[in-house]
Amino acid sequence: MSPVLPLTTPTFVSRRRPVRRPAVRFLPFCPETPDPKPEAGALAQGTTGWHKGSPEDPLADCPPPQLQTSRAPLVGIARLAAKSPAAETQRKSAEKPEYFLLPVKSILNRCDSERVPFDWTINPYRGCEFGCKYCYARYTHEYMEIDGGEFERKIFVKQDAAPLLARDIAEKYSYESKGSGYLRAEHIAIGTATDPYQPAEREYGVTRACLEELAKREGLSVSIITKSNLIVRDIDVLRVIAAKSTLTVDITVTTLRPRLARLLEPRAPRPDLRLAALKQLREAGLNVGVSVSPLLPGINDGELEAVAAAARSSGAQWIYSGVLFLMPSSAKQFLPFITQKFPKLAKQYEQWYAKNGYAPEEYRKKVSERVRQIREKLGFATRPWEGMRASMPPAQMTLGWDAGEISKELLKGQACSATP
Repeated sequence: MSPVLPLTTPTFVSRRRPVRRPAVRFLPFCPETPDPKPEAGALAQGTTGWHKGSPEDPLADCPPPQLQTSRAPLVGIARLAAKSPAAETQRKSAEKPEYFLLPVKSILNRCDSERVPFDWTINPYRGCEFGCKYCYARYTHEYMEIDGGEFERKIFVKQDAAPLLARDIAEKYSYESKGSGYLRAEHIAIGTATDPYQPAEREYGVTRACLEELAKREGLSVSIITKSNLIVRDIDVLRVIAAKSTLTVDITVTTLRPRLARLLEPRAPRPDLRLAALKQLREAGLNVGVSVSPLLPGINDGELEAVAAAARSSGAQWIYSGVLFLMPSSAKQFLPFITQKFPKLAKQYEQWYAKNGYAPEEYRKKVSERVRQIREKLGFATRPWEGMRASMPPAQMTLGWDAGEISKELLKGQACSATP
């Protein structure tokens, strides 16, 4: 039996009672009733991430007939996850997550969406222990038939990262990307759906192994995004990469208030530690900027200017920000959190996000204008990836899209981590 998910559904057998019964007995069965209208934000039957027995399944609590002893075979990443053995760990805390060794087939994953400025992604782990309440990447666990709420409690460590990356670059990577008109190398983004420097990295070193492999090559285009000050451990190899290839680093800082950061990002390093790491990286001669994403309406959006000023003082060369986006699997976790911790904002969030993954366009335009003014006032440079893809359309989407359509677009490419 898998340490993650069973491969078969348990059999339900009626208990014998000390009374006489007819020779023929009937087991409980699920009535053939039409599916009720799904709740707002729920996944529709048949869409990516939906599976029997999930909260979106209206008959999830009804036991199957005795003759139905197994479900459809798991395939792809779900099958690999189901067979993943537990990974050894030195951590003793009762609150530590479960670690599993994931035997992936590739470490470099293609991103075909024109909505993002990168061609490939590297996510050394699946799942992230930082447990950010707003994390959009929770849906990636649903590919493994695991609920998005387990994103920070079941962490999958990708095996054989270095040799797989060496093979992938040799067989897949191009130094002349189509999106740049064949003028630049294809861009590799590290950490789009899981933080590459989460606590697991201290033990398993998958991120370090990938960086050491990239350091052997010249002419690459690479970026890293993280919330962790652990990145300074790898300054030596980052400097080697930067000397041979194009390298940029983004440090995410959503608030300067430690208590708010602990509430929103329970197990991520404090904001001051991230800014200190930024300063160390800049002193090492690396190109570093700050992501103030996501902005949460009514929670941290009032700090945008303050975070930008602190980032500039620490040496940040650029800054960017985006308003909260919620996939259905993330909304299922985040909206109850808002109701519990920010009850006065619950109604507004419900109106904005229950049926749509985006905040109203008017609000997003105001944030974009604030960011423009901040860049101009503090002298931030243009974001390093602007112009990487000449054909990339504006990032904003219309409010006419429903959650299902938004999910399809994001699943197509924003995280690009669905494949093994």
